[in-house]
Amino acid sequence: MFENITELIGIENGPTSIILAGVHGNETCGVEALRKILSSLQIEKGHVLFGYGNPHAIETNQRFTETNLNRMFKSEEMLSNKEKTSYEYGRAQFLKKYLNQADALLDIHASTTPGSKPFIICEANADEISKYLPVDIIVSGFDKVEPGGTDYYMNSIGKIGICIECGYLDDPQTVQVAEEAVIAFLKACGHISNDLTPKKQSYICMYDIYLTKTEKFTLSKPFDDFETIERDQVIGTDGDEEVRSLDDSVILFAQNSERIGDEAYLLGKKTASHNFT
Repeated sequence: MFENITELIGIENGPTSIILAGVHGNETCGVEALRKILSSLQIEKGHVLFGYGNPHAIETNQRFTETNLNRMFKSEEMLSNKEKTSYEYGRAQFLKKYLNQADALLDIHASTTPGSKPFIICEANADEISKYLPVDIIVSGFDKVEPGGTDYYMNSIGKIGICIECGYLDDPQTVQVAEEAVIAFLKACGHISNDLTPKKQSYICMYDIYLTKTEKFTLSKPFDDFETIERDQVIGTDGDEEVRSLDDSVILFAQNSERIGDEAYLLGKKTASHNFT
């Protein structure tokens, strides 16, 4: 049931948008939200595509089966031969056919950090949509420090890519956030009447990502998403080496790891807009 794409068409002409859930199969809030919404949703204008990103991972409730689907949307030369033989690579090629048809994307995710609050990942081109979505924090810079996601792909082809993190993945409240985000996105894109008021939002720009060098990376302590850290603060230990922050920053998606090359955490800075300048 998760393999196919569902399309809803409005009576009037309008833009084409796509909404994805379950790109990471254990982040179930978007999957549950679409199950609730699609049975009764009516579109007034344009076309809206709805899809489940990683069906095999959704069915087994795991993040991915062979490799991270949300890093498979990079150019071919940026992918390894092993990645190109994975199920997720094939799924990315399938999804690209639909992403290419759309003007804007909403990709629904959840964080592995307990207590995480909802936020959006997007760039400045999404301002006219993101300002209506039900979050207080807008995060940019992912296209540079962590390329390969669905939103990265949309931005790379001149479209609008938005990822919403709906909170901690085991928090049942994330389903409601996902539902509200879907409806707000549809309104902001003009598919249904927009009765929303733009939100006052703060901005964070990510500037660095730490990739593990050994099979044993251990955080110095649990870090909240967007927790403030000081320059030269110890973040963790990678094998026998201490890993310290480069500057006064906020930290995001910090996690322990037992694999070389894992994304252990990202660092960012609070800004007045999407960028440092």
